[in-house]
Amino acid sequence: MSKPIIGISIGDPNGIGPEVILKTLGNREVTKILTPVIYASAALLDACQELLDIKISYQEVTAEDEIVEGRINLVNCLDETIELSIGQSTAAGGKVAASSLEKAVADLKSGRINGLVTAPINKANMPKEDFPFPGHTEFLTTRLEAETNLMFLVTEELRVGLVTNHVPVAEVARQISKPLILAKLAQMDKTLRRDFGIEKPLLAVLALNPHAGDNGVIGQEDDKIVRPAVYEAKRKGHLVMGPYPADGFFGSGKHLKVDGILAMYHDQGLVPFKALSFGQGVNFTGGLPAIRTSPDHGTAYDIAGKGVADAGSFRQALFLAHEAVVNRRNYDEDTANPLVHREQPRKPKKKGGKPGGQKTVGKGGSRSGKKEQKKG
Repeated sequence: MSKPIIGISIGDPNGIGPEVILKTLGNREVTKILTPVIYASAALLDACQELLDIKISYQEVTAEDEIVEGRINLVNCLDETIELSIGQSTAAGGKVAASSLEKAVADLKSGRINGLVTAPINKANMPKEDFPFPGHTEFLTTRLEAETNLMFLVTEELRVGLVTNHVPVAEVARQISKPLILAKLAQMDKTLRRDFGIEKPLLAVLALNPHAGDNGVIGQEDDKIVRPAVYEAKRKGHLVMGPYPADGFFGSGKHLKVDGILAMYHDQGLVPFKALSFGQGVNFTGGLPAIRTSPDHGTAYDIAGKGVADAGSFRQALFLAHEAVVNRRNYDEDTANPLVHREQPRKPKKKGGKPGGQKTVGKGGSRSGKKEQKKG
């Protein structure tokens, strides 16, 4: 198996994206297991290296060139010279992020790269004509023509998925439905099996309301929507429990006893996730035809350019992209051609004896070879 080719979009160049990328790729062990491809420009990357005093060796390639295995590759996808404004949100920074992301996703869709790690962007400065989306997840779902998506925040011990992604709290209850919960549970189950290598995932569902609605005293949604969805998921063969009140679920440590947790809305799942694992978590997008991950932090303008950014989350995102590509390859190969029962041809009868291949088993034997009965 060739090394997975993992693309890296540069994100907002005025944030900490370039720093965590350079710190991660500065480790020579990375190219021993995967081939990284950065989407930016040589001028931008060199300026970031000089600013941060971090040097990496890379190979420039064009849109037509073959990716060089075992090297850091750079795809030049920025036509203009960009002036950095470190620590500031600028239209130029948003344009860089959009151009890098667009080219990286095009290569992901075509199969030129096997997976993608997206560095943080600032959605407020992204050009609206190129990025009319609330986040990476929705952009990738549209560009890759996926039917559904699962925003999935993961570490080794904690995996939290969302029913609704970037939705105002006032809209959450109106968007929650039984079919949507069932779709997200099915996607989480499939993602854990196919991309994480978990054979029989155990899933937990969080309630929408405090105290899971308290038998209807604090809202009807959990009794009328969430709980019926959990029962239906069980009937479909998923190992799923709930709905659990979110505070008690995390407070009692139940999150450590399941393989995946489905939260109803963004902050219900991400607040406890980041409180428990900030700096080491990874945002994984389930439901896509290709692998995409990202670090669990934003642009962090306040520390950009100072050399103090923690690259832990980005490093984990890169390694998880590699692992998920390998897991998906193995899963797809293992399930592509299931064993099919084929009737074995009968051997011809031997003269003066029993049909070839038959055995007579006395008492204590296992199974006797019975002669086949032919009709007519």
